[in-house]
This record gives sequence, structure tokens and C-alpha cells, in this order.
Amino acid sequence: MIPKRALAVPLAALLLIAGCGLSDEPTAASPGGTGTIKVGGVSSLSGAVTFPDSSAAAKAVFDRVNEQGGVNGQKIEYVSADDKGDPAAAAQAARDVVTNQGVVALVGSASLLDCAVNAPFYQQSKIVSIQGTGVDPTCFESPAISPVNTGPYLNMAINLYYASEVLKRDKVCMFLAILGNTNDAYGGAVKSWTALTGKKLTLDDRTVKPDSDPTPFVLRARREGCQAVLYNGTEPMAIAWMKVVKQQDVKGIDWLMTTAPYTEAVAKALGPDGDGTYANAEFEPFTEADSPALKDWRTLMTAKNVPLTSFGQGGYLAATYFVDTLKTIKGPITREAVTAAFKALKPVQTPLTGTPYEFGEAPKHFSNRAGKIVQLKDGAWHVVTPEWVRYPGTLD
Repeated sequence: MIPKRALAVPLAALLLIAGCGLSDEPTAASPGGTGTIKVGGVSSLSGAVTFPDSSAAAKAVFDRVNEQGGVNGQKIEYVSADDKGDPAAAAQAARDVVTNQGVVALVGSASLLDCAVNAPFYQQSKIVSIQGTGVDPTCFESPAISPVNTGPYLNMAINLYYASEVLKRDKVCMFLAILGNTNDAYGGAVKSWTALTGKKLTLDDRTVKPDSDPTPFVLRARREGCQAVLYNGTEPMAIAWMKVVKQQDVKGIDWLMTTAPYTEAVAKALGPDGDGTYANAEFEPFTEADSPALKDWRTLMTAKNVPLTSFGQGGYLAATYFVDTLKTIKGPITREAVTAAFKALKPVQTPLTGTPYEFGEAPKHFSNRAGKIVQLKDGAWHVVTPEWVRYPGTLD
């Protein structure tokens, strides 16, 4: 899942800030059992890149729990910090909620920067982060963090697999906008797909920018004879891309997007011009109004005025997993107790995802390994794979 606008952050800067955190001496969380259970989150709530829906959905879950009496009589206090899309602010936000606020865990975070900047600090602090929207590659490579979503890299691998093995396209092409330090992770997805299928991309173009004119890229796809094209553009980028496809009357190509353009806004903006466009839903497709799996999520989000989006699904799931795990803890709910509970957590199956959620002692976490493919027709998204498309390969 890629944010709406690009924010290029030098990897060296991220590593420098992350390294500084290793000298900090984290304090233990306040003992549970009385008062409130403090829970934190670090998300991009302002600045060039924003992810407000995930933390808003997590808060909705916690508010409902509190309205029902809390967890063993204890209310949940949710402290959602804003990293402002800035590495220094992300480091400061994490240290505030973890060290100063003494939260027992991080839940529902959604940021392009949080994982890359703060993962070493979280591990040193012996705290777990149940990420609502994992974006940066580090989110999926830390023993302290386990995102509930598929993420853009496994998402891309699923799309590649669907294009070559399900749609049976021989000439698969890819156009990527590389944000921050994501290039190697996307490269890993391609290598995994090649190892799994024995196939190679006909075209691998990673020069797209958020403000690029899509015309030369779309025309190149036609010139190279691409039968399927994978594109990781954000909402506005995907809209501009598909409008060029229509204007240039390009036919005979399947256009596959990641999760970011799977929104009602994109469907409305494109209308019939987007007919045939595919996207990969990381969770049970939220546009399926009659899906029993979505009933509780849809009811709660509507009641709490949280937008119905994939980001919101991630925050809801992260908070739900967290609350259910809290209920298994015997004795005071402290950071140590919560961390131990998640390290001992057995896989959790839910109809909202195609594979169980996991935490445990693993050095990295890629538990959401499936998606459902949706397609635009007459200005609305429709599910084309009622069964989950599970990626059988691995990402290194």
C-alpha cells in the first residue's frame, strides 16, 4: 500500500536517526490493573503524506471497548502521535509515546517513516507494534513489528503471480514509482516471482515520478507488446494513468494496480474510462456491501464516522487483535505482559484476511500473504476472485 503523495527520504538519514535511538534507555510501562491501559501509535497525520484512517479505526475499536466497560474493568487510553512525515519528528514521537507516556504497545500505526526510523528503538524497548498499515520495507523485517496488511511488496508479487499464472499473460511488464527506500523491496518481489514461476519481466521501468505524465509510459507499454502491466501508482496517479490509456485508445493490455487505487474516489473519477482496471485488495474487499465478514467493521466505522477504506480495515484489525490478546493476559496488563502475550500468540484466523495473523518470535513478519482481485466496471469495483489469491512463494 503506497501513500497518496511521494515523500523521498534518504535511507542514510533514516538509519542515522534510528541508530541514535539505540543509546536511549527506555523506561518500563506503568503497571496495569488499575486506572487505564495506555496504548500508542505513530502515524503520519499531517504533512505531505497522511494516513489518518488506520489510527481513527483503531480508536473506534478502543472507544467501543471502553463504552462496554473496558478490559477487565480497565479503560484503554489511545495516544496517537503524529510523525508529520519527518524522520526527526517520527523519532521524537516514538520516544514520547514509548518512554514518556509508558504505553504497553503500539497499535494501528500507519506511516511511511515509522518502521525505518523506530524499529531498533522498539526492539530495544521490548515493545510490540501491531501495525495497521505497513509501508516501509522495515515494517516487515523487524521482530518487534507485525503489520496486519499485505504491504506493497507482497502485494506486487501477488499481482505478478495473478498476471502470469491466472491470466496466463506471457509478456508481463512493470512500471514503478520508487518512494523512499522501497526499490530493493520491490526488486525482491520480482526475484521471488521469477524463482517461483521461472518467468521474467518483459519490461521493468522504475522511473515513474508522482508528477510524471503517464503518456510516454503507456505508449511504451503498447510499443513493447506488454500483455499485462503492473503499476504501483497512488490514487491520483492511477486516475491520470487510466485516463491516458483511454485517450490513447490502448487496447489488449490488462492493467493491474496495487491496493492504493482501490477506493470509491478512483471508481467515481474514472467511471467507464476505468473499465477493466484491476486492483489487489489486501483485506476482504470493502466495497462488498453484503459480505458478512464486513458487518461489524462497517457498522462500527459508520457509527464512529471513520471512512470506509482499506486503511481503516487495517486499523480495525490491529486493534481487534490487540484487544483479544489483552483478554488472555492473567494479572496486571503491563508492557512486559503484552509483549510476552504477542510473542506467544498462536496464528489468528479471520474472514477479513486470506491467511492467519501471526506475531510470535519470528525475526520478521509477512503473515498477510493473500489478496482478492477486484476490477472496475461502469464506475464500480467488482470482485473477480471470490477465493483468496495466496502467494505461494517467499520474499527474502
